[in-house]
Amino acid sequence: MAELPIGAGIIGHRDTLDALAAEAASPAHSYLFAGPSGVGKATVALSFAAELVSRSEAGRDRVMRRSHPDVVMIGPEGRAGFGVGQAREAITAASLRPVEADRKVFILDEASTMTEAAANALLKTLEEPPPRTVFVLVAESADDLPPTVASRCRLVRFRQVPEGELAAALVERDTEAERASMIARIAGGRPGLALDLANSNEVAAFRQSWLAVPGRLPSQPGHGFRLAEEMLEAHEPLLEGIKARREQEIKAFKSRGNAVPKALRDGYERTLRRTGKSLLMAGLDMLASWYLDAASVQHGGPVRNPDVPRTELAKVPARPATRSAELVIDAGVQLRQNQRPRLVLTWLFNRLADC
Repeated sequence: MAELPIGAGIIGHRDTLDALAAEAASPAHSYLFAGPSGVGKATVALSFAAELVSRSEAGRDRVMRRSHPDVVMIGPEGRAGFGVGQAREAITAASLRPVEADRKVFILDEASTMTEAAANALLKTLEEPPPRTVFVLVAESADDLPPTVASRCRLVRFRQVPEGELAAALVERDTEAERASMIARIAGGRPGLALDLANSNEVAAFRQSWLAVPGRLPSQPGHGFRLAEEMLEAHEPLLEGIKARREQEIKAFKSRGNAVPKALRDGYERTLRRTGKSLLMAGLDMLASWYLDAASVQHGGPVRNPDVPRTELAKVPARPATRSAELVIDAGVQLRQNQRPRLVLTWLFNRLADC
């Protein structure tokens, strides 16, 4: 059977995947995959792991389903950060010989949340890794990790997938072209989110709710909190659809007579939490684009949201519009720093009302 190319079926990141394939025969002992949330870092990490332990279609499928014994994905427990318990789990498992393959691969998901104790516990293993062992740390930024840990990893940077490439991939998966373009715009370069949204009937309503925010800004501080609550609730229909599909995946796994891997169960809540965060970031992206369109209209420039009436955009002068876009971007930074979404949105909407 012919070998599958690394990253078969993955949207975007082709140059990165090709570079990883080129060094699969002699990989580094540790990697740091860094980039924005939701762009597919963990999926690429699994694909790279498949290249390292098995290049057959059956072997790759087992890795991608997280059921291969020599590929271990470890992440934070519940809402806690990546603690010393998870670090010790990785260290202990790394000391064991591979079960089937020539190597063992450990993917440390959400390593951005690593505590100082976890970093200290992991450091010696990264400095003197067991033979035939590869570690892949997945984080939003190298700056989120202690320098002692980040400096011992080969850095692989990820960026958002271009909108056109994302839309084309959705069309290839039987999404109608106009809908694919809308989803790609909403997803903001996040392939996983785009695929989830492609199966939802709530996408248009979600987009409209965020584009309507400039016309609903609070006249009183308390109203800002209520608007924040409404925007978080706007995500729920999309998350409910995702929850249902995740449950179907687990049922399908069981129907094949397979026990559901612990890693898959442990990752279930993390996946939903990440998706919720990606939806929130996508909403802020759309809100920022509204204000940037408002600034552009003042100078006769192009707009990103052609369905928003120009008369609405023209109501906001260029300088306040630009300032508002900056505030929305600042809110995104706060969310990436794990600030509470309700507080961030309340702060944002009250500030926008003052512009």
